[in-house]
Amino acid sequence: MNAQHPTFNPPADEDVKIWRYMDFTKLISLFDSEALFLSRADKLGDPFEGSFPLANVLARAFVPAQVPEEFKANFQEAMAKKAITHKRVSRCVAVNCWHMNDHESAAMWKLYLKSDEGIAIRSSYRRLRDAIQHEGPVYVGCVNYIDYQQEWFPEANLLNPFVYKRKSFEHERELRVVLPVFSAASPGREYFEVPTIDHGINVKVDLQVLIESVYIAPGTAKWFHDLVSSAITRYGHTFRIVQSELSQEPIW
Repeated sequence: MNAQHPTFNPPADEDVKIWRYMDFTKLISLFDSEALFLSRADKLGDPFEGSFPLANVLARAFVPAQVPEEFKANFQEAMAKKAITHKRVSRCVAVNCWHMNDHESAAMWKLYLKSDEGIAIRSSYRRLRDAIQHEGPVYVGCVNYIDYQQEWFPEANLLNPFVYKRKSFEHERELRVVLPVFSAASPGREYFEVPTIDHGINVKVDLQVLIESVYIAPGTAKWFHDLVSSAITRYGHTFRIVQSELSQEPIW
């Protein structure tokens, strides 16, 4: 189920359009599993995923005045271990990413498709939130974009790093689904030392609630449009199919 969490902020407009760009095989996987695939955070392709800004890291060297003298050494040791701990946390968090935009994006088509034979699912924040059927808590919120060399963010919660990215990714306008899978340390092991997720996790969703329409990538042949239509019918759905507006001819 979608759960409330102070780290995860919804968009100002809960009906904002969101998009997920994918190839045809991932569409079939979605239909077949009736689940969103959430990738393990450290496998998303961004080495900064789950990390902290420079200011946060530098601040760990300072011991607050209110820490008693007899506990300062323990405090410094704990701060020294933070980097290792937080890097491990990325192996215990799964993420699924969406693009917020009122219109389809030419940049997103190029970024996420390896060929012309792709589709985009159009949904909304409200639809995504309401479609999640996972038994445990799943969080949905907007990503914040900051300068990791100049800015910082609070470290009060282990999930805070997963709603921040570098400003160079600001064009993604990302809304993300996040599922933490934390477990207690086993004998002889520290917390988060052992990954709790292999590659990712499938989170069950109600496809009828989630999918508003299916967009066909620009430049695709008619046979691909027919293939997508056939697949939708075969799985018992009636989703509206829309040819990308980027395929339209200019008017001179």
